[in-house]
Amino acid sequence: MKLHFYKYQGAGNDFIMVDNRDLLFPKTNTHLINKLCDRRFGIGADGLILLEPSKKEDFTMVYFNADGNEGSMCGNGGRCIVAFAKQLGIITDETTFNAVDGLHYATIANEIVSLKMIDISEIKVTDSNVFLNTGSPHHVQFSKNIAEINVKKLGAKIRYGAPYFETGTNVNFAEKITANSFKVRTYERGVEGETLACGTGVTAVAIAAHITNKTDENSIKIEVLGGDLEVSFEKVKNKYTNIFLKGPAEFVFEGNIAI
Repeated sequence: MKLHFYKYQGAGNDFIMVDNRDLLFPKTNTHLINKLCDRRFGIGADGLILLEPSKKEDFTMVYFNADGNEGSMCGNGGRCIVAFAKQLGIITDETTFNAVDGLHYATIANEIVSLKMIDISEIKVTDSNVFLNTGSPHHVQFSKNIAEINVKKLGAKIRYGAPYFETGTNVNFAEKITANSFKVRTYERGVEGETLACGTGVTAVAIAAHITNKTDENSIKIEVLGGDLEVSFEKVKNKYTNIFLKGPAEFVFEGNIAI
């Protein structure tokens, strides 16, 4: 059997996209998904995303981590599936779709996708870090000279350590550059290493920076290894709402692979 696939990337976060509106893809085959995401033995990607039907919305997004397991929300993956839906002719310049963490609204223009994220009210702030869930769990740590950090080693230690343990968390190291801009490096669970970008991660960093008074801006520019992203939001009482993740979502190539 041959699988027709598409490859997309958003600020270096890359994904295998499959049009699964016929629901024929073997979603329970963890080994297959892991192999497809393998950069030596497969197509290579940070994750695999299925575009499936939705009863009320334009489509449903089903996301799998590179390890083959179904994952929590992926922000850059969400932006890329919007571009994919446009390529398939399902949408034009805006959409509402289903994902694991609920409904998402997005707009697309000239390969720039602006994706609305879930509202956030529960944020745990300690002296050393901030923890919040932006569709995926994120540990945010502000540091200086993050270019010098061994993200894989330190990220893995935090990801598997207390208080996260088996459930784990994604880990972000952030550095303030200007009043409304930060650099971010992210260790992603499921990939078990550093990725060039993480959409839910930069969203977490922007909100963590605001709640800890590292910025009073509500539109934050984020520099990641794979490019530039932007996060905007409103704070209403104790809740962050109207959160948008904005950046490029680009088609790379398509092809067929035997499975």
